[in-house]
Amino acid sequence: MNFIFDLFKGVALGAGCILPGISSGVLCVIFGIYEKLVESVLNIFKDFKKNFLFLLPIFIGICIGVLIFGNILKYLFVSFEDTIKYVFAGLIFGSIPSLFKEANIKNNFRLHYIFYTIITFLLALFLIYLESTMTSFSSYNISFLFLFFAGFLMSIGVVFPGVSSTIILMCLRVYGLYLEAISSVNLHLLFPMGIGLIVGCIVFLNIINFFMKKFHTQTMYSIIGFTLGSTFILLPNNFSITNILFLILGLIISLFFENFSLKK
Repeated sequence: MNFIFDLFKGVALGAGCILPGISSGVLCVIFGIYEKLVESVLNIFKDFKKNFLFLLPIFIGICIGVLIFGNILKYLFVSFEDTIKYVFAGLIFGSIPSLFKEANIKNNFRLHYIFYTIITFLLALFLIYLESTMTSFSSYNISFLFLFFAGFLMSIGVVFPGVSSTIILMCLRVYGLYLEAISSVNLHLLFPMGIGLIVGCIVFLNIINFFMKKFHTQTMYSIIGFTLGSTFILLPNNFSITNILFLILGLIISLFFENFSLKK
């Protein structure tokens, strides 16, 4: 039964690798498996059988989630781009309470912790500004090295709670290409990104493990700021009543699943 539950958790994590604004790291926190997942990956050879059996259903679920949601999102983004972006923005805002709870789990709130949030919030806005000034990349002029680099940076969103890997790809202007590659299983594009993703996960898992152990609260408040700031890349300029309602819908869905997970 645990295998089935972990499989479904993996499917949700796979969706987090595809859905804009959804952080796989946040989902791990909500599911209560984040620290165990980090420890299992970093120490897989210390107790290989135990760690392998824990990671296997999650890995299988991630693959299933990526393939399923890749094709669904390709259709939704073509047909209802603005609407979907507002729903995803709502999903992000709904994840913020769980991040605050995680941030304060080891230390009580102190006012100066907000400083970390403000700094990373401004950093996220600056990155969005840079994104708006960049020219688009087309599929024929993106090199193996650039795709490797994109996968490497994408791993930040996979590893760090609150940081969406798809937001990073949007800033690099390769999200559409990534979505197309997944829906058509284009290994020519997915292979270099996959290699970069694996290398990045190894590097950033060690980094996040260090900071989470030494500076847990400060790290989480920094993640909250980056999460809030990066949300603005999802919001188109047409703030219609309909789009606001879809944003609220995403917020309600996110809060519902958070409360459901806590009750479990």
